[in-house]
Amino acid sequence: MPSLRDVRRRIRSVQNTKKITKAMELVAASKMRRAQERVAAARPYADELSSIMVELMRRNPEYKHPMLVPREVHRRVLILVTTDRGQVGGLNSNNVRLALREINSAGVPVGIVTIGRKGRDLMRRLRKELIADQSMLGDRPTMGDVLPAVRVAVDAYVDGEADQVDLVFARFVSTGRQVATLTRLIPVEPPEDAPKIPADFLYEPEPKDVLDALLPRYVEGQVYRAVLENAASEQAARMQAMRNASDNAEDLIGDLTLTANKVRQSTITTELMEIVSGAAALEG
Repeated sequence: MPSLRDVRRRIRSVQNTKKITKAMELVAASKMRRAQERVAAARPYADELSSIMVELMRRNPEYKHPMLVPREVHRRVLILVTTDRGQVGGLNSNNVRLALREINSAGVPVGIVTIGRKGRDLMRRLRKELIADQSMLGDRPTMGDVLPAVRVAVDAYVDGEADQVDLVFARFVSTGRQVATLTRLIPVEPPEDAPKIPADFLYEPEPKDVLDALLPRYVEGQVYRAVLENAASEQAARMQAMRNASDNAEDLIGDLTLTANKVRQSTITTELMEIVSGAAALEG
């Protein structure tokens, strides 16, 4: 049985760890609220972009932009969004598992574009074809931080080096639920639920010229929105992981306190027995 001093030292160590995990939980909760606000702020832009694109496509049904025409798939590009840091539970592993399942079932070569250090490091260890990486975006990623990686994927499709571009990220559903999601970026599929434009606008230049300029922006907006969703999911997962760690520390402190009481009781009992035995020996 461990000594009482060792048990008390262990209790103090776990209590210090609990203080750290509790502080990290509060920090993650604060960051998660700000990340949710950024996701909510990005939605009106994405919705408006979608509605304009659908309206332009409706006006030019015969016009087929290269990013709208499906091709026979001989090679694909997959954009994988993960976090730069750990302590997020199964968030990154779920994203990577979905990406690997898609890569292994593709039946064609797949080039990987990673956004986030965890995905990049894992793809390198697995010796996958990594064609671009954008890491260390921080807690407040901007569109400019994401653009280099997105343009690599878009250029690969436009230049004929890839026939399909997909995106994997963690979709933020709620504080306790983040879902690994796969979506197709290119060829672009018009969103069915895009809000309709109530007015009939005149476009200058021609609608097809506007559509040519809009489609790359639409793809960039979709990836940026996925990065924001993943950032909110990261903070929610970290908050939950730190909460679980704090709860586990509390349970461990309770178990160690019980052990300390047993050790203390055993020590007192032993000392009393020694005193009684000594007194009996002196009387005898």
